[in-house]
Amino acid sequence: MTIPTLPACRRIVVKIGSALVVDEATAAPRAHWLASVAGDVAALRGQGAQVILVSSGAIALARRALGLTRRKLRLEEKQAAAAVGQIRLAGAWQEALAAQGLTAAQLLLTLEDSEDRRRYLNARATLSTLLELGCVPVINENDTVATAEIRFGDNDRLAARVAEMVGADALVLLSDIDGLYTADPRRDPSAAHIPLVERVTDEIMAMGGEPPPGYSSGGMRTKLIAARIATGAGCAMAIALGKPLHPLRALAEGARCTWFLPAPEGRTARKRWIAGSLSPMGSLTVDEGAARALRRGSSLLPAGVRAVSGSFSRGDAVSIRDASGAELARGLSAYDSADAARIAGHRSDEIEAILGWRGRDEMVHRDDLVLL
Repeated sequence: MTIPTLPACRRIVVKIGSALVVDEATAAPRAHWLASVAGDVAALRGQGAQVILVSSGAIALARRALGLTRRKLRLEEKQAAAAVGQIRLAGAWQEALAAQGLTAAQLLLTLEDSEDRRRYLNARATLSTLLELGCVPVINENDTVATAEIRFGDNDRLAARVAEMVGADALVLLSDIDGLYTADPRRDPSAAHIPLVERVTDEIMAMGGEPPPGYSSGGMRTKLIAARIATGAGCAMAIALGKPLHPLRALAEGARCTWFLPAPEGRTARKRWIAGSLSPMGSLTVDEGAARALRRGSSLLPAGVRAVSGSFSRGDAVSIRDASGAELARGLSAYDSADAARIAGHRSDEIEAILGWRGRDEMVHRDDLVLL
């Protein structure tokens, strides 16, 4: 079985925990380390890859400044610290990336943003646009409002959802350990390193241990949960040592880590979900030209839509039919039924004039569409 390599990946999501971003002794950003990661990102960009960073550290960066130095904080104190620390975290990444000539963009997400269809579509469109514009998105959990994420430390899972959302080739979890072991090597000297995991089985999940002490609220178990999500979406994942300088360069050069192989059926799982698991809330009737374009793998543009029926919201599943009523495809609509009816038959460059705001060029994007 071939082990994935970072240089072969075109879209990469990198998750970075608080313990890597923040110096525990000073509660300040590890500026030299951040600069090295920014250099790695620039090198990957130079090779044609797009990179998204999912970074923790907001709460840790603000605790000392707010006098919240005891180990256990109340939920409202964590949220207040996040409000202060998010500015510092974004600033630290902006400075590091700007030194490499890269433009940073901050997004605050919660796990729920990846599970609600409409919010999912909005987040994905924003990320895709930022990548197209050459930016490096820096994503952090919106800890000021997301209570569950603060309590359970699901940044690994959020990173996996982001990788799934953008169709990443690889998710890299930078950690305080160089991969998965058969047992916790800090407690069991006989623990063996596992360089490659072909499938995240129950046996693999059982190898997850307790979260490490300090700022980090994750642990191997949350990383294995992330692996199950990412690989199930057709994305390879690596757990790699993050503490030294230039961790992504080291990984690209073959440093020891654990790679998790993408599930062979991963890329088609979402298409099967659209085709078979969602009940269409309405239908779009298209002309012959649009039908031919769909069969070639194109998105559905408003110009090719001749009729809209049913009542549906943005993100709902719709049936796409030809003039005879035969079902050609199913997909997730980028517009609600009322707006879809208004722009049907019009060119994409007319959407803003008709609706009063500029929406998506596509009625149904090809990534959200499956032919039947």
